[in-house]
Amino acid sequence: MKIFRGSFIVSLIALIIAFVYAGWNGLFITLILAVLEISLSMDNAIVNARILERMSFAWQKAFLTLGVLIAVLGMRLIFPLLIVGVSAQIDPISALKLALEKGNPNTVGTYGYILHHAHPQIAAFGGMFLLMLALGFFFDERAHTWLKIPEKILQKIGNFPAANAIISIILLLITSEFIAKDAHAVLFAGILGILTFMLVDGFGETMSHSKAANTTSSVVATGKAGLALFLYLEVIDASFSFDGVIGAFAITADPIIILLGLGVIGAMFVRSLTLYLVQKGTLNDLVYLEHGAHWAILTLAFLILASIKWEIGEVVTGLLGAVFIILSFISSVIYNRNH
Repeated sequence: MKIFRGSFIVSLIALIIAFVYAGWNGLFITLILAVLEISLSMDNAIVNARILERMSFAWQKAFLTLGVLIAVLGMRLIFPLLIVGVSAQIDPISALKLALEKGNPNTVGTYGYILHHAHPQIAAFGGMFLLMLALGFFFDERAHTWLKIPEKILQKIGNFPAANAIISIILLLITSEFIAKDAHAVLFAGILGILTFMLVDGFGETMSHSKAANTTSSVVATGKAGLALFLYLEVIDASFSFDGVIGAFAITADPIIILLGLGVIGAMFVRSLTLYLVQKGTLNDLVYLEHGAHWAILTLAFLILASIKWEIGEVVTGLLGAVFIILSFISSVIYNRNH
């Protein structure tokens, strides 16, 4: 409870603000968005925890403080404003004024409408980044395999040079050609997603190897290596946030309520859960939990790309992710009992 105490306090304050701002209706919608964000972010917390274990205490603290601020203000408020500003060719202040008008997302020219029509590019970027993340995990040789046959096949595919990028680009070409209406925009955004992953991941690997070359003890990322992992975590968090931010507009077009539900309450609980997993060593005790999280990420990547053309409810995304994580948890418990 000590780990989650701050999240409960902040959540209570956020709910009071929601009630004062928009009454019982605003309070109810804020709760719905918070539950939606937390349920969709279980796999995010598991991935974050594994990376956070490699960071020094100072960088862990930076992620759990500054990282929260970036997640709340950056992805849940500023990012949607930038998307609307670029799409409508208006400045950020005008975009904020447009957002506060709470226009109907189905009405041309409203904040929700503009953001909804920018969804294909956002989905292409986020989908490709998450696809690279998931495939990178399964392409590596690992001591344990959960879903034996598909994971063994993926490991063999991963032996081919640049398999991750090749498969992602092929899927992006298929998506832009046969699914997207604006093939050029989706292709460009998807390539940016792949490049972003490669740059951030490559920088992190370079810093980690440099650190390992200068020490004989267990490697803990500090300095530039810690910065690389911090940036990596922020990009991962941003990619996970895409579907939640866009999906929130199916519930409300009010940016303040979205900020309180997704950003304040949702982001705080995801980070508390991440810290819990790190401090308790849960991922080392539950050997298949990380596998379940990456299968959930892989599924999420495909669903995000499919959402470029078809409407896919957040309930579907959340349930599928939860199924993978719950089954991997059960499998881990059975494994521990048998060993």
